[in-house]
Amino acid sequence: MAAHDLNAIATSIVADHKGILAADESTGTIKKRLDSIGVESTEETRRAYRNLLFTTPGFEEHVGGVILYDETLRQASDDGTPFAELLASKGVVPGIKVDTGAKPLALSPGETVTEGLDGLRERLAEYFELGARFAKWRAVITIGDGLPTTNCLHANAHALARYAALVQEAGMVPIVEPEVLMDGDNTIERCYEVTARTLHLVYDELDRADVELEGTLLKPNMVISGKGCPEQADAQRIAELTVDCFRRHVPAAVPGIVFLSGGQTEVQATENLDAINRVGGAWPLSFSYGRALQQSALKAWGGEAANVEAAQAAFLHRARMNSRAVAGEWEAELEQAVPA
Repeated sequence: MAAHDLNAIATSIVADHKGILAADESTGTIKKRLDSIGVESTEETRRAYRNLLFTTPGFEEHVGGVILYDETLRQASDDGTPFAELLASKGVVPGIKVDTGAKPLALSPGETVTEGLDGLRERLAEYFELGARFAKWRAVITIGDGLPTTNCLHANAHALARYAALVQEAGMVPIVEPEVLMDGDNTIERCYEVTARTLHLVYDELDRADVELEGTLLKPNMVISGKGCPEQADAQRIAELTVDCFRRHVPAAVPGIVFLSGGQTEVQATENLDAINRVGGAWPLSFSYGRALQQSALKAWGGEAANVEAAQAAFLHRARMNSRAVAGEWEAELEQAVPA
């Protein structure tokens, strides 16, 4: 697929203040989510939950793409329509998570490298046939004593670039996700340093691999205080440092930046995204949220068919709030409209 076709797909995902629903939880992760509401994780309950999200009336006004897991891409809605086909019919681009997880990095204690390159070309060809038009690969960077090492940053940047090249070869848009974790006790300034270094190396490797940046999306962390840091930066500080970091290290050719929520609460993720957009940058600054779009909906559903409408209302509210944040028009008062 030509670079301009990939650019059209990438651009459409983040057009009109839309973002991405990350519904690509692995079987293990979705089990934890379902356990939290007392629902057994079976192929059918996982399908029913995703069906609830994807059939929410009007969510396509705020969501331009959905990342699916291998199992989910092969599943269908209640009326038998394959999920990829259902999403595409709403103008929502179906995507697929293709990495096989972060594994311990050899000779680098406490660090990981993401695997999944073996056989990826063949898997991508099948995913394309199943309807996927973009893919996602997550690299995990830990901040700690002496971490991250140069070895870890290079290994993950190189893997991201090889993945991105294969995805573009297959006619799909690669989402490049280098996540600097917020689990430590580091300051926001330390997060800025590590994020800057990570982005610099990632774009260096993407350039080496001849990846067309116009046909990619970036899914990064916000520049934010570590969870254990005694001084938690406010939304304004997060916005200023995030935009400054990305202006310095992300090429303007990238069609969009879709932030991950990284363990923030639903409202925090929205508030910070809104503040970032009020500062503004050279690209659409949008969202690719998992829990921060789904938590209220999951709780409202509770595995009961009678609760589907309430769960869909909760999901639609969060999608709408984040779309407002992309426009820089979110206000805390709007959260009062949260469905019961």
